Amino acid sequence: MPDIGLHRSNLNLSRPPTPLGTPARLAALRLLDAVLRRGEPLESALTAATRHVHGPDRGLAHAIAAEVLRRLPDLDGLIDSVTERVLPDDAKARMALRIALVQVFVLGTPEHAAISTALPLVEGGPRKLVHGVFSAIMKSGVLLPEIPTLPPAVDARWESAWGPEVAEAAARAIAAPPPLDVSIGAWSATDEWAERLGGVSLAPGHVRVADHGSVIDMPGYKDGAWWVQDLAATIPARLIGAGTGDVIDLCAAPGGKTLQLAAQGWSVSAVDSSSSRIKRLRENLYRTHSKAQVIHGDALLWSPAEPADALLIDAPCSATGIFRRHPDVLHRVRPAIVREMAELQARILTRAADWVKPGGTIVYATCSLEPAEGEDRIAAFLASRDDYAIDAPDPAMLPEGISIAEQGWVRTLPGMLEQAGGCDGFFVARLTRSH
Repeated sequence: MPDIGLHRSNLNLSRPPTPLGTPARLAALRLLDAVLRRGEPLESALTAATRHVHGPDRGLAHAIAAEVLRRLPDLDGLIDSVTERVLPDDAKARMALRIALVQVFVLGTPEHAAISTALPLVEGGPRKLVHGVFSAIMKSGVLLPEIPTLPPAVDARWESAWGPEVAEAAARAIAAPPPLDVSIGAWSATDEWAERLGGVSLAPGHVRVADHGSVIDMPGYKDGAWWVQDLAATIPARLIGAGTGDVIDLCAAPGGKTLQLAAQGWSVSAVDSSSSRIKRLRENLYRTHSKAQVIHGDALLWSPAEPADALLIDAPCSATGIFRRHPDVLHRVRPAIVREMAELQARILTRAADWVKPGGTIVYATCSLEPAEGEDRIAAFLASRDDYAIDAPDPAMLPEGISIAEQGWVRTLPGMLEQAGGCDGFFVARLTRSH
């Protein structure tokens, strides 16, 4: 019989073949490592972590990592309940178990597929331990709680700032990704687009869509009729209102508020320091047939040739208010980052305050749930400038269900509009310059 090369070395019978779907799980592991060990934002880490996977596998890797981050304390609780010794937080065995468990309990992956694609993540490591812990949890019949547990430090911080009801609402809010909000360029067409997109409108120029496929394939996207923007994120431009003068949109990219201001009639100067984000801003302007002067400039170095009628400062922040769609902030944002952002915001606000004409308006906004980046920041600014005062908006300018605080500013919190799908956490203050 001829030798056809069926040797053990040729068939690699020393180990089973790598299961289909393993590359996506390896990419999810890299994503989690980037967020939890290196403190990188999930979206920023996505390109490098998924460089070897494409199409649906890329989306699966992102979904696995995001769901692990939504449920991390509860996943770890399950793991620790069946292990004699607590696994280190950054151990590959713990990471592999998190990935396997979230697939079964949240994504609906069959048990055999979840564990077979998780074991290669600990190649050369404690495969028996991972398999044994996974099997013990499956046999126990336990489930993840319906309402996820916030990381203890976040829960304590938000409960201290806003009370237990808001912290509990935040926990409910991370159970699933939020609905899709879009802003309509022509407010008069709001009802038309609500019908075409199969959504509901919670304010003029807004449509919320619960069930949808690929955003770029939805009616009106390629034609530029609308853009993706959370309802709370529309409030800063709403408070500036319609106008025909000059407005500076500082820290503008990727451009949702720039598009709003242009649609409201303003002559917009959109300023941002990030080349990649400016590229997205230009693409959004082109797609929506909107006009704005785009300026690549650092808010701490650039200055306008002359003061403007209005200024929108969408200040760099911890972004803890967008935790529903970016659950990585729950694990990588710590008090030191909040302090760093608050100091940067103070420098930007102090410098930019002179760019507004007397009688003009500043709207200051952050997508943060930290008072240091909102309420405290504006209180300190007003104490240092006698030429500025809070200008409380007309309630009619706000989406129904969002109120004006006693101090005259707007604060959106977890629990607001909960029955309608909720909204991001934002702080927005409108200020008027007297002289």
